[in-house]
Amino acid sequence: MYRKTILPGGIRVITESMPAVRSASIGIWADVGSSAEAPERRGISHVVEHMLFKGTTRRTAREIAETMDAVGGNLNAFTDKETTCYYAKVIDRHVPLAMDVLSDMFLRSRFDAEELGKEQRVILEEIKMYDDAPDEQIHDLFIRTMWKGANLGDPTIGSAETVSAVTSDSLREHMQRFYAPNAVVATAAGNVDHDAFVALVAECFDDFGGSCPPVRSESPQAAPTTYFKHKDTEQAHLVIGAQSLSVRDERRYQLAVLDTLLGGGMSSRLFQEVREKRGLVYSVYSFQAAYRETGLFGAYAGTSPENVRTCIDVISQEFAKIRDVAVGADELSRAKEHIKGSLTLSLEATSSRMIRLGRNEFALGRELTPEEVEERVDAVTCEQVQALACDLLADGRIGLCVLGPVDEDVLDWHPFAA
Repeated sequence: MYRKTILPGGIRVITESMPAVRSASIGIWADVGSSAEAPERRGISHVVEHMLFKGTTRRTAREIAETMDAVGGNLNAFTDKETTCYYAKVIDRHVPLAMDVLSDMFLRSRFDAEELGKEQRVILEEIKMYDDAPDEQIHDLFIRTMWKGANLGDPTIGSAETVSAVTSDSLREHMQRFYAPNAVVATAAGNVDHDAFVALVAECFDDFGGSCPPVRSESPQAAPTTYFKHKDTEQAHLVIGAQSLSVRDERRYQLAVLDTLLGGGMSSRLFQEVREKRGLVYSVYSFQAAYRETGLFGAYAGTSPENVRTCIDVISQEFAKIRDVAVGADELSRAKEHIKGSLTLSLEATSSRMIRLGRNEFALGRELTPEEVEERVDAVTCEQVQALACDLLADGRIGLCVLGPVDEDVLDWHPFAA
């Protein structure tokens, strides 16, 4: 079901056929994100993403939107720290139209100065939106604190200053430097024929040439610390975590199990101890932020200001328990089935499969089948989970960030000091 072809110019074309569906999701990926940007240009990859929707030499921004709306399709994009993806989901017979629109945006965007000014204002509102969402902002604070001074540590969206400084010329320079056939991957999942899709990509990108040097992935080392930021919110938001594994680390399956055990669902240890037993939070979970050469692992909780210290105590106790006491066989089995079930459910969507194709190509350079994932998850042992927990969650490795209306004296101590 998985096929990959490299076009003569260097574009990689990857498909996964799903003949039982009537839709298809297609994506055009560029191997660049915010971690490749100079600090003074932070957010320019995200500005490029926005501007590709604002008109080409063939279509106005309105015509781009109307073309896709007229066939009931969805057109969107995202920028993260290491990649940018432009994608569409359509009925299978409209794949050629969707590829024509995506390639037009990708190759012939105008970067009109007037449109840029309007879109910069839109992005500044987006920045304000995130600033008004403390449950999102705390994650940016945590990453920035742990990876202080690294490009991976800064927000992908940039700042008001850096976004406002972007010009049409700087956008063109960014694309010329990072958007080249050897750095582009076209993916499709759904009711698509591989050979026909390869021919379509070759036709649409026929005049796309050149090459660019590969982006060097960052691998910053975490500097665990305690960081406090006062903000007038109803809740206090906190993240506790440590340096973790990259998406290429073979122990990532053990980490998936550890993540699930600690905070991956309603039966997880954090959910049961922090929410169900004590009623301290509405939301508590663990998470991974994994990149090509490094990663972070942590736990998030949102709670009343007076409960911050108690939440920190309980989460730190759960970290200690999973380090010090081997996981039972039944709990391990439930975690494995949770991971496999969640994977299977996600793969029912063509968009999820299309995104998996792109991410696996950039991270691993190969197909990662669901069967291989399930086999590797099933092979995880209790001893491996405990050993990984001892490594990642050791005293002296863990950082703590708190955002909200909390007095600083609550954080005068650090429960994870070496």
